[in-house]
Amino acid sequence: MSGPWEQMPLFALPEATLTTSPASTDDAAVPDDDSASVEAGVFVAADQADSEPAVAAHPESSEQSDADYADDAPAPPSLEVDDNEAVDNEAVDGDEGDDDEAGSAAADPPVWEALPAGDEADGHALIVTAAGTYTPSGRELTGPVDSVEKLDKLIRWASLTPLGAPAQIWIVGQAACELLGWIIDPGSEDDVDDMEALRNRAAQELTAVLHATLTPLLNAGWELRGDPGHVVHLSRSIGNFTSMVDVVIEPYVWTYWNKDFGWHNRVGDMGILGAPTAGTYLPDDDLPAARELGRRLAWCAKHLGVLPGPTPARTGAALVDKIKRERIRSGKGIVVTTPGSVPPLDGPPRGDLEPAVGWTRVPEADDLDNAHRLVSIDQRAAYLASAGMLEFGYGQPKHLTGDTAAAAAVTEKGAPFGLWRITLPPGQALSLPEKLPLPHPHMLADQPVQTWVTTVSLDGLCSPVADGGIGAELDDLDITEAWVYPQQGRALDKWAKILREARKAAVDTDDEATKRFLGTCYKGYIGRMVNPDMWTAKQMQHHHQPLWRAAIIAHCRWRGRRVAMRIAREHGRWPVRTVTDSWVYFLADGEDIADASEALGKMSVEKDVVLADTLLSAFTSAQDVHDVNLAIKAAFAEEEDD
Repeated sequence: MSGPWEQMPLFALPEATLTTSPASTDDAAVPDDDSASVEAGVFVAADQADSEPAVAAHPESSEQSDADYADDAPAPPSLEVDDNEAVDNEAVDGDEGDDDEAGSAAADPPVWEALPAGDEADGHALIVTAAGTYTPSGRELTGPVDSVEKLDKLIRWASLTPLGAPAQIWIVGQAACELLGWIIDPGSEDDVDDMEALRNRAAQELTAVLHATLTPLLNAGWELRGDPGHVVHLSRSIGNFTSMVDVVIEPYVWTYWNKDFGWHNRVGDMGILGAPTAGTYLPDDDLPAARELGRRLAWCAKHLGVLPGPTPARTGAALVDKIKRERIRSGKGIVVTTPGSVPPLDGPPRGDLEPAVGWTRVPEADDLDNAHRLVSIDQRAAYLASAGMLEFGYGQPKHLTGDTAAAAAVTEKGAPFGLWRITLPPGQALSLPEKLPLPHPHMLADQPVQTWVTTVSLDGLCSPVADGGIGAELDDLDITEAWVYPQQGRALDKWAKILREARKAAVDTDDEATKRFLGTCYKGYIGRMVNPDMWTAKQMQHHHQPLWRAAIIAHCRWRGRRVAMRIAREHGRWPVRTVTDSWVYFLADGEDIADASEALGKMSVEKDVVLADTLLSAFTSAQDVHDVNLAIKAAFAEEEDD
């Protein structure tokens, strides 16, 4: 048994037990980049629902903890509710360790679960299980937290500080929820036709249970920011200072099912927790799950400098805001503080300004000649690569018409960032490859189309046909109108650099869990740029940048088309399908069309299957693109099953 608040490695063998005392919380300096806790508060306020209203701003110094002002802190407590009700601080039960070892004999744990946990998230987050409470690095703090009153005392004593987002208390395992009275029974997925109905029922029941049990926290001075759910957003004001803590309930994260977490009858990536379908979710048993969660929290703090947000998109936003605060303090670098809403455009809305490409063709006899494999290549971290390379516009755009608009596109440095109303010529009037999709998704084969495009597409259309464009001159595109931004620069370069380096660290250590998490972070954040309802709070509105997202999508699309032209020149192979940033080819044995470079944005092999006679027959007999899509799906599904 460890003494009160003595530290020991979580799940360590007895001979590795540490008994050193923790450093005083008074000695723990708050990182400079957390001085603007106001943004962290707004960051989480809209996480309960995509369109939750903005919350009031908190003072700049709101990172101060309750321990700086409360009379009953900072003495290390035993989580007592009164003098007669103390919590035991017993070590982890040895029998559970035996069970874990027995289980591991049947199936080896993933590589990443054996990676060491750092201490970078200590002081910013805590993990609560039915066995006790721990720092993310794995040091035992107390025994079980079996009442909301004790949870309150734990939060106030811990004096956690924010790290790009409010401090976090993670409740791991159903047993820990039971101790707090947080039990729901929405029913079984076998009893519903639509999992979304089960999710809605569970989310409503969870909110009701939390409202009924959180009274002790509210009586202690805590306030709820929004309705409680899988995350309980707490704030507590003392004078002009406000401390904020998020209590994340791990067993119920699935109740928040949005585009980040899943669609309808499937569960997708659940942020830092991983994805059950991909095998990256936390281990089933509570204590190994707590250890792995602690490792991921520390990894996130080390490599991103922020705590993970309640969704991957929010984590991406937290990193953007961390960089923004650093640039404001230093006075160096691009700082964007206003949203970049789509300017008023003539004509009906067209959906995405720059749609991702989706195209299939029926293979011809020469495509299948000497074809033994079906290979899909895609751009490595495509959106991340483009986000770090592009110059984005910001500020109030200027509306130009007629000759003024056309002249604005002609400068020494090329056309400035903006939107341009052009006329796309009919595809059949151009000398374009027949075995590629038309260069722009808005283009039609038999008639001209007047449409709006970003500067990225303007440049792409003017590129030679050999590089994926149409070889147009600006005059050929008949620019009649434009919205041009007064300022532009690589606003996301540092953001992309941090994520790129973090991704490399994950790849180098075979840490598929954090690698996938990073992918959902940048994809989720870029995807949410288009939706203003995601960023309704005043301090979050600068994340609404639909034109940035459009430029990133266009950049990936043009880059892929340029590679397709290169493959055609060097190998004589043409794709039969492309979706977003992936391209599907028929290849001979030993034929390699991927890029040699491992840089982001370069083409790597995604899937590679042998063309068995049945598959080859399916492609040979395909009558239309629907048949081709079914054959491709069957081929790659067979590989996944293998």
